[in-house]
Amino acid sequence: MSKDTITFIGLDTHKEFTEVVTIVDHRDADHAALGRIQSTRQGFTKLARRLQSSHPNSTLHFVYEAGPCGFWIYRLLTSLGHVCYVVAPSLIPKKPGERIKTDKRDAIKLARLMRANELSPIYVPESDDEAVRDLSRAREAANHDRKRARHQIKSFLLRNFTLYQGSANWGTKHRRWLAEIVLPHPAQQVVLQ
Repeated sequence: MSKDTITFIGLDTHKEFTEVVTIVDHRDADHAALGRIQSTRQGFTKLARRLQSSHPNSTLHFVYEAGPCGFWIYRLLTSLGHVCYVVAPSLIPKKPGERIKTDKRDAIKLARLMRANELSPIYVPESDDEAVRDLSRAREAANHDRKRARHQIKSFLLRNFTLYQGSANWGTKHRRWLAEIVLPHPAQQVVLQ
């Protein structure tokens, strides 16, 4: 059986729910709002099955904005055999004065723009690549936190006129010196510890 039409499904994704709108690839076709589904694997699997059965002669093309929900939706829908696009929010055309944003309007806009071929999908990294990115981001955040904590300790000691006389900060001697400091007030000692 050949699939002779395309149905575009705009998804406005959130942590708890996703707004769903469909548009059939006809020039005069209007959108059909399907409402909200739960943003879970079961919710998207059930949605795909429901759309597949209600549009049997149509290829399903899902589209959603990249965001904090990640790429698991893309991976799930493509593993079910459907076409899925992820677009960067900064690459979505906006009309001047277009300020009212609702979940339903965002989903309609995505579906319409994809039907008009006005959206450029982004590259979706493989799971392994994304895991390495997460590791790299976590390392960068940990280094930033460590640097900030060291600055706080040095500022605190400077305010209390407790100065290290050695040459290299944060080495073995410096850490030993930090462990041996006794400040005049117990609250300050708690802060240092």
